[in-house]
Amino acid sequence: MSLFRPDRTFLSYRQVTPALLQDMGVRVLLLDIDNTLAPYEQPEPDEHIRAWLQSLVQAGIQPAFLSNNHADRVELFNQTLALPVKFDAHKPLPGNAKKMIKRLGGDKKSTVLMGDQIFTDVCCAHMTGIRAFLVPPIVDRTDAGTRFKRWMERKILKRYYKKHTNEPDIRQGSPLTKEHKKI
Repeated sequence: MSLFRPDRTFLSYRQVTPALLQDMGVRVLLLDIDNTLAPYEQPEPDEHIRAWLQSLVQAGIQPAFLSNNHADRVELFNQTLALPVKFDAHKPLPGNAKKMIKRLGGDKKSTVLMGDQIFTDVCCAHMTGIRAFLVPPIVDRTDAGTRFKRWMERKILKRYYKKHTNEPDIRQGSPLTKEHKKI
């Protein structure tokens, strides 16, 4: 089960501040895009995402995108940001995460992967040997496969929160959901 247990949970990417990351010794932050930073339907980063990423860079933290989505989606999202990126990353397999960490000069202790899915993002982080931050999906899909996966994730999170009572409970969803429903 430790492969599927996040190291920290946050209600939104916005709670992951440069100061928090610096206190944790993080120098590289690998990021999922879809439903972590923006809903699938949002093709480009909004001003909140751009400002947050800029604050990381200014603090000496290197953000990079590690996405299972295809090149056209990821490159369009990254067009104005020009951050390091790996699309078609095949998470949870650790190979591309390891290559990205090496490319960015990070190591296992100084790198975190943040995403919205336990079975891809959290598992990839742990298979890579790095820490995993989990946020709730911003706008979740409603197909049967996704509903089943989220049901399994809630079971894992229920056990997680029994031991981590000080962590924010993300099972209720993201506070960004209302904001992004306007899009």
